[in-house]
Amino acid sequence: MDDITERHNAKMKKIKVARDKMMETKTEEKGLIIVHTGPGKGKSSSGFGMILRCISHGIPCAVVQFIKGNWDTGEKTFLRDRFPDECRFFVSGEGFTWETQDRERDILAAKKGWEIAKEQILDDEVDFVLLDEINIALRYDYLDIDEVVDFLLEQKPPMTHVVLTGRNAKPELIEAADLVTEMTLIKHPFKDLGVKAQKGVEF
Repeated sequence: MDDITERHNAKMKKIKVARDKMMETKTEEKGLIIVHTGPGKGKSSSGFGMILRCISHGIPCAVVQFIKGNWDTGEKTFLRDRFPDECRFFVSGEGFTWETQDRERDILAAKKGWEIAKEQILDDEVDFVLLDEINIALRYDYLDIDEVVDFLLEQKPPMTHVVLTGRNAKPELIEAADLVTEMTLIKHPFKDLGVKAQKGVEF
């Protein structure tokens, strides 16, 4: 065994000992409030990746999709066509705010989506709920941030996971969450190269 391999093996053994010791203290389970935000791509994609994990593990789940209502998204077609029993899929909204041009209609759609979201979160048969792009509805004050945060903190069942996606997550939501990930934009072909949104990448 050469010196490089020997040093590597010794380092990995130390890391494993430290890791095993740390894992001994990680025994609690709880339903998490998870936020995916930031200007970079991947917020919804990550949320739907978690939905696929739930389906694989037999965890009953639901999606409430805000804002993107008119989009023929791959995730909506896939989940509704292939996993309708494993994952409930609801759409609220008629498209992005600059497409509807009707604030009152957008508010009504967001409120309808929030009512559906609360029903799914409180349902004993659902353990994981993805609220896709709800942060956009919160950003434009279509929904009351205090109402949403209070519900998540006070009424969400202890073992139910809730994921909220969308850029510009409000500080109140970030403070209430257990796990927050900010997607950072470094390069994007839409901005840098004039490439339009494409199937399989954006939707």
